[in-house]
Amino acid sequence: MADILYVYGNKLYANLTNRCCLSCDFCIRKNDTGVGNAASLWHEQDPSIEMIKEAVDAFDFSPFEELTFCGYGEPTYALDALIWTAKYLKDVHPGLTLRLNTNGLSDLIHGQPTVRRLAEFIDIASISLNAPTRNQYDALCHPQNPDSFEAMLAFARESKKYFKEVKFTLVDVIPKEDVQACRELAATLGIPLRVREYTKENH
Repeated sequence: MADILYVYGNKLYANLTNRCCLSCDFCIRKNDTGVGNAASLWHEQDPSIEMIKEAVDAFDFSPFEELTFCGYGEPTYALDALIWTAKYLKDVHPGLTLRLNTNGLSDLIHGQPTVRRLAEFIDIASISLNAPTRNQYDALCHPQNPDSFEAMLAFARESKKYFKEVKFTLVDVIPKEDVQACRELAATLGIPLRVREYTKENH
């Protein structure tokens, strides 16, 4: 059975689904079956709420101040389980900061607005920007939906209204001039950009 909660470095993550609508060239799940202390992050099927609750109840949260929804898929595919888990964590560990690492395509995936529901219990949204233009994004991330780049930016604009903190992220696999173009795009939206160094276990 795949791990639901796992530790990488000194950080705690929740792995709720393997489904994703992107196939990014740099994606860590192309490298191995797991990262950190997770033997495997590949679920045979999405874990049920009962399974998630069991994992949460059995885990020692005392060393951690933050949990990130990430794993080997886009967490918002498991939207109902994600929101349930965030609410439950806030109930049983009220001091825990919750962060969502997302491709920003939740509205597109579900065909409806999702930001307000997510932000009710999740504190921080880290949104993968990845490229400065639609063409470059499509070439790097290979989205299933041709409107993904625009949908991601719209999600980011809406996220600014509701999450306590929003940031863009990208992995430094693109040319320096494109990183600079991403900085400029992020600045026009008033959202800070974090550039992450690429490693085989990039989180």
